[in-house]
Amino acid sequence: MNRSPFRLKQQLSKEAALKKAKRDKETAMTPIRRKKKAENQRKRSAAKKAGKNIDGKDYDHTKKKFVSVLKNRGNYGKGTKKL
Repeated sequence: MNRSPFRLKQQLSKEAALKKAKRDKETAMTPIRRKKKAENQRKRSAAKKAGKNIDGKDYDHTKKKFVSVLKNRGNYGKGTKKL
């Protein structure tokens, strides 16, 4: 079995996948996540109306602008772990 780090999906049992889906849903519905999602939707809509090309970009809530997905999710090379 190939253990590539670029797998698209975790290989979980059906039971584990259902539990993970439930946890992920609960996390996604927390007030702070819902607030950020709503803000992101407003910003994307406004940017598209303004004619900006935001393909492949995410809104960075700390920098308050659209940046590449890679930079935004990788914390600008610092990783996601807090020291």
